[in-house]
Amino acid sequence: MPLLLHETLHPPGEWGLWHILESEALLRERTPLFEAELVALEQIKGEGRRREFLAARLLLHHMSGRPERGELIKDDSGKPHLVDSIFHVSISHTVDYAAAIAHPNPCGIDVQRIVPRIVKLADKFVNTAERSQLKDRHELVQLHLIWSAKEAMYKAFGRRKLDFKEHLTVNLEDFSPDNSRATAMLRKGNAEMVFDLTYQINPDFVMVACVEITL
Repeated sequence: MPLLLHETLHPPGEWGLWHILESEALLRERTPLFEAELVALEQIKGEGRRREFLAARLLLHHMSGRPERGELIKDDSGKPHLVDSIFHVSISHTVDYAAAIAHPNPCGIDVQRIVPRIVKLADKFVNTAERSQLKDRHELVQLHLIWSAKEAMYKAFGRRKLDFKEHLTVNLEDFSPDNSRATAMLRKGNAEMVFDLTYQINPDFVMVACVEITL
């Protein structure tokens, strides 16, 4: 199992990252699925996406330490829940990588390949406060961190109809390539959530995890 990361995060939380090198057949063999998960898997077109689906669930099971895998179900908003667990969970996957987080507090995770085209899309999700913190030399990475952080926050919130530009703000004022922490805020109507962000920057991708904190 090519496990790249499995660490505690805001104990007793954990997060993990898996480099997906296994074949679909091997992942199916190692990941016993429940009926609803089998149905969902069979609806996925493309072997790569099916491998990501399986790897994310196998990673979450590895992190749980359970002898038998628990079912991962989704609520009406698409938020995943691990049956018989008090922990909030979140998963993410991109080409060849799967990520997961589990924590007693609302949490989310996102992993994104670094691609230049995000610069052209930035106006759709970067607000004025975030724009003022961008540094020319690191803009590409910072934009991916902002996007991934907002994806993770969206997952932690667990309800639809969030405007990434209006309702979510990521604070990268202290950003440097050597830093791995930041904060973020969600404000929508009467809902307000503050998040601690932990991130990793790799040559090909970024990964951001968020955990709700109480100030």
